[in-house]
Amino acid sequence: MPVDPQVQTVLDELQSLGFPGFAALDVSQARAMISAMPRPEGEAVASVEDRTVPGPGGDIPARLYRPSDEGSLPLVVYFHGGGWTIGDLQTHDGLCRAIANRSGCAVLAVDYRMGPEHRFPAAVEDAWAVTTWAAEHADELGVDGRRLAVAGDSAGGNLAAVVSIMARDAGGPAIGQQVLIYPATDMRRDWPSFHENGEGYFLTVRDMEWFEDKYVRSPADRDDWRFSPAAADLTGVAPAFVLTAEYDPLRDQGEAYGEQLQAAGVPVRVVRYPGMIHGFVGMEVLDGAKQAVADIGTELRTALGAAGVV
Repeated sequence: MPVDPQVQTVLDELQSLGFPGFAALDVSQARAMISAMPRPEGEAVASVEDRTVPGPGGDIPARLYRPSDEGSLPLVVYFHGGGWTIGDLQTHDGLCRAIANRSGCAVLAVDYRMGPEHRFPAAVEDAWAVTTWAAEHADELGVDGRRLAVAGDSAGGNLAAVVSIMARDAGGPAIGQQVLIYPATDMRRDWPSFHENGEGYFLTVRDMEWFEDKYVRSPADRDDWRFSPAAADLTGVAPAFVLTAEYDPLRDQGEAYGEQLQAAGVPVRVVRYPGMIHGFVGMEVLDGAKQAVADIGTELRTALGAAGVV
C-alpha cells in the first residue's frame, strides 16, 4: 500500500518547513530541532514525578508516570529513541503518558547518557543501572518489582533488547515483557529496507550513519551484541512484542530479530504497521500511532496482569 495519507501530510509539512535531515545538522542543532517540534498536550495521568537514579556516570534523570493511585502497579522501564544522540524525557512525555494509561502500568522513563559526549556503551550501562535499581527499589517507587517490563523505540528499542539479554545473563531481574518499537537490532549488515525506505520517509540511511558515528567508538562496535543484539544467543530472554513500520529503513532488521527470537524459543509477536514510517508511534495525531499504542497497552496488560485505565 502507499504511505498512509496522514503520514504523507506529516512528510509534506516537514518538507514545507525545510527540514534538511539530521545528517545536515550538528548535534546541538538536531537536539534543538527535535525539542522544538510541536506536540499536543499529553494525556492526564494520576501522577508524574521527576527523580534521579544512581548510575555509573553519575545520577541519571528519570520520570515516573502512574496511571492510577493503586499501589504496587506493574512497572515498564522506558528508553526513548533518537539514535543514542538526541531526545530526552520531554520529547517522549506524551508517549509515556499514553502507554501508562493504555497498559495500566507505571512507566519509568530514562534520560540515559548519549553520544557524542558519552559514547557506547554508556547508554547501555545507564539502561541496565536504572532497570536493576528499579527492580531493587520497587517499594520506594510504589510498584511491583516482580511485574517488570522494558520498552523503547528505535535506539531505545535497541537498549530494551540489550537489557533483556543482560537480565537473562545476570539471572535477573526477571523481565516479563520486552516491547521493541521499530528497534535497531543488527547494524552489521546491509538490509533491503535500507534501499527501499532509505530516502524520503523522515529517517534516511544518511541519518542512520550520522547517528552511528556519534554513538560508537569505532566500526568494530557493530559486532558487539550490546550494539547489535542480534549477534547474541537469544535463548531464554523475555517474551517480546516487536513493532515495525512498512516505510522504515529499520523494518527488516526488526522483523528478522522477531524471527530470531522465535527460532530461539522465545514467545514473540511481530506486527508491521502498514503505511507507517519510522517514528510514527510518537506522532500522536496519526490513527496508526493510536492503534500501536493501544496494541502496546494490550500486550503489557496481558504480560504483567495490569488493568487498563483508558
